[in-house]
Amino acid sequence: MERQDYTMPTLLRYENVAWYEQGSVRILDRRIYPRETSFVECATYQEVAQAITDMVTQSAGPYTAAGMGMALASYQSKELSAADRIAYLEQASEVISTARPTTANRMRLITEKCVEAAKKALENGEDPIESIKQNTIDSLNRRYYTMNKVAKHLIDKLPEDGTVLTQCFGETIIGMLLREAIEQKKKIRFFCAETRPYLQGARLTASCCAEMGFDTTVVSDNMIAYLMSSQKIDLFTSAADSIALDGHIANKVGTYQIALLAKYFGVPYFVTGIPDADKKDRGDIKIEMRDPEQVMELNGIKHTLKGVKAIYPSFDVTPPELIGAVVTDQGLYSPYDLENYFKGNTENRFY
Repeated sequence: MERQDYTMPTLLRYENVAWYEQGSVRILDRRIYPRETSFVECATYQEVAQAITDMVTQSAGPYTAAGMGMALASYQSKELSAADRIAYLEQASEVISTARPTTANRMRLITEKCVEAAKKALENGEDPIESIKQNTIDSLNRRYYTMNKVAKHLIDKLPEDGTVLTQCFGETIIGMLLREAIEQKKKIRFFCAETRPYLQGARLTASCCAEMGFDTTVVSDNMIAYLMSSQKIDLFTSAADSIALDGHIANKVGTYQIALLAKYFGVPYFVTGIPDADKKDRGDIKIEMRDPEQVMELNGIKHTLKGVKAIYPSFDVTPPELIGAVVTDQGLYSPYDLENYFKGNTENRFY
């Protein structure tokens, strides 16, 4: 398949997400982009896992980093016997896939496929490093191709000169929506909630929108009610780190409160992504609690007095009654009807 990152903004070109080359993995440091364009170099798969934990990359970026990290693990184990090499990769799979708990199920799909690719390569006398890297590129192509279908369904819900409110950085769907709008010559204006404490909306989503030539405005997270009461917002959209089959979705903390405001102001909220077959209900979603120090500082500058405490739930959970639809590659589904997505659609083309 042709590489699917053509005409994508800087953040979404494969080599700028995460890339294995000659015994190291290079990951664009999204914590400081676009203020700086800098890469974190990882010499071991353990360093890749730590980079994922530390949010050097986030949204769908860790899926790419995970696959490239598995290629690095294969490089690290190249002097071992075939059996020991597979055991080494299985250990790497567990370490990398659990680097962030909320998305461990999705990450494991990728790392376990890398193990299978290595097994097949070793059986055929081929290089497992290159097989894992190619498997990761194939996964990227599937994800981009699938999310392009999602974008086509989503853009149909937007009028000409429509206005979209985003939350956090939806990675692939953002790039695909922008590309689809350009290809359809459809004019869209974007408002991007800044998304504290890492400012992914301001730094990443807004950067992609602006780089692709769209009218882009950043608003702080506490301006949403003002925005919806003073501007015509046609659609609020976000991706989701988890989509349970009972219609509950987990996304960057702050999504729930925007969904509440969207409901109040009559703005449809469309979630993009593929339901998680292994998450039956809200109880299967694990919320990652991150270092509270990150709430008390911004760009490394502390802004609270000693003794002040904070909490940092990385995600919150939005219930199905606040969601207009879940937009998938197969079309739009009611959040109460997600199990039907899997009827006659058993092939996983996302990971």
